[in-house]
Amino acid sequence: MSTYLLVHGAWHSGQAWERVVPLLASAGHRVLAPSLTGHGDTTHLLSREVGLDTHVDDIVGLIIEEDLTEVVLVGHSYAGMVISSAANQVPDRIAHLVYLDAMVPEDGESAADVMPAAQVLIDRAARSDTGWRVPPLPEMPPPFGLFGVTDPADVAWLRTMLSDQSVRCLQQPVRLDNPAMDTILRTHIDCVVGRPEGFVRRPVPAMQPDGTPSQVWELPTGHDCMVTMPAELTELLLKLG
Repeated sequence: MSTYLLVHGAWHSGQAWERVVPLLASAGHRVLAPSLTGHGDTTHLLSREVGLDTHVDDIVGLIIEEDLTEVVLVGHSYAGMVISSAANQVPDRIAHLVYLDAMVPEDGESAADVMPAAQVLIDRAARSDTGWRVPPLPEMPPPFGLFGVTDPADVAWLRTMLSDQSVRCLQQPVRLDNPAMDTILRTHIDCVVGRPEGFVRRPVPAMQPDGTPSQVWELPTGHDCMVTMPAELTELLLKLG
């Protein structure tokens, strides 16, 4: 039995994994899909002080509280930042890092460094009434849809779990200064359909930090593959457990 810890991206909640969790669990694995502070059942906790560090603390705290080991830690989108910093703090508890259409930072980088288009969102937040709230990206015509989701029923369901993000999440840098983190296996899963202009994925280095070739898989779907291709995504994740 493996332990999968699934971390949602910006604006989403743990509910985003609802179609994947039972598939992994039915294969005999333990699965956790928490909502980060300010999202899901904790939307009332969102404030200008919530940032990347808050979300890293969420994940590290859960790992320690539940005494999780040999974790397959999956981060979607913005959560690539979260899982990287979390693994930096507890590398001995992580068996595999999975970057699911995710940001892959270097030490000291913020989300805006990894994906410069995020600076537009930061600037908009600064001009808004609150000065710190970043609303979800709007729905776009196919094939972009709402975070890559185009089916009307799925879009309606996705909307129920979306909420504002704090701008601090896009501004705080990751800390990746623990050499032990370099030994953790890594896999990158890229969604290759419907990426809006300006949201450019940074190329994955040919070699992992431990000197082995990078493992990169692709899914022929939009960004929120846990909604649009849960079975196919689960099949890939099960190869890592």
